Amino acid sequence: MPSKVYFTRVNEAESSRAIAQKLSILIEKSKVLDFAGKGLNIAVKMHFGEEGNTGFVRPEYLRCICEYMNRRGAGVFLSDTNTLYRGRRTNSADHLKLAQEHGFTRDNVSVDVIIPDDNADNAAVDMRINRKYIKVAKVARIFSDADALVGVSHFKGHIMTGFGGALKNLGMGCATRVGKLMQHSDVAPVVYENNCVGCGACVKVCPVNAIRLENKKSVIDGSKCIGCASCIAACRYSAIDVNWGSGADTIQEKMVEYASAVLKNKNNRVAFFSFATKITKECDCLAKDDPRIAPDVGIFASKDPVSIDKASLDLVNAACRKDIFKESHPDRNGLKQLEYAQALGLGSLEYELIELQ
Repeated sequence: MPSKVYFTRVNEAESSRAIAQKLSILIEKSKVLDFAGKGLNIAVKMHFGEEGNTGFVRPEYLRCICEYMNRRGAGVFLSDTNTLYRGRRTNSADHLKLAQEHGFTRDNVSVDVIIPDDNADNAAVDMRINRKYIKVAKVARIFSDADALVGVSHFKGHIMTGFGGALKNLGMGCATRVGKLMQHSDVAPVVYENNCVGCGACVKVCPVNAIRLENKKSVIDGSKCIGCASCIAACRYSAIDVNWGSGADTIQEKMVEYASAVLKNKNNRVAFFSFATKITKECDCLAKDDPRIAPDVGIFASKDPVSIDKASLDLVNAACRKDIFKESHPDRNGLKQLEYAQALGLGSLEYELIELQ
């Protein structure tokens, strides 16, 4: 049976106030947040954006979502986990400060912003799922312990998964650093020497010093590599990529298996919002203002993470009149994550699109 996906159109010429009004109507008419009630502890999972990045979902839109649940008596907070790669989101103190610089303060969003400390006692929980790749998932306790979960995603391209939306926000975004490493463990990159100019950009960004220059060529020590893909993103010469012939598609399946762990025991108290605006080639983890690769499409809401990702993908590609994500990342098959998520029972590829005015 098709899942319902609610949708409102927006474009880049509209003011943030006008978009917030449309979002409020979407929330009211879709009723996807109506599970929120007195006594429920609700985690809102989002991405606060790396330094220099402007693609993240704006705090004024999070305020609309959080205030709606606050009015229903729920206890709500915003959160994200720390990263594998170098940047200002690798530790809780710097991550929280950056979130505040990007406008995510209690005054602006009406709820607390919490970044769990990876090194704190009981910060992680082991969730047994016994999937094909992941038997025990390492999930941030702040998400596993929450009574309900609302995922707010910026729909955009991604260097490892073709595109990133609700499923990536769940699977990769709610994992601890150890959990993120488990998902990346099969994707150690390789260097194409003919393209390498020895600029050293990859050496600078590697968080574990797994890359060195020898004879003006990059060399990756596979025994140290954690598969975070920072070097791929940093290389401007297409000299580093994943060996796609050695099972690298498994990162999408591992990510989906982690998503299944995050959703475990939530008892249908979940909702997802996807902002297909300022759609970029890469994710919001890049510390730069990536240019648009597609026109703004709109905001989606659903209780099904598979359907909302499929609807977002379809409408963005329709607006571009081509598969813009395949064009941007020709070796990545983003449908892999959706097909596997459906196979695991996380949602449906079939959806009913309900456009709201």
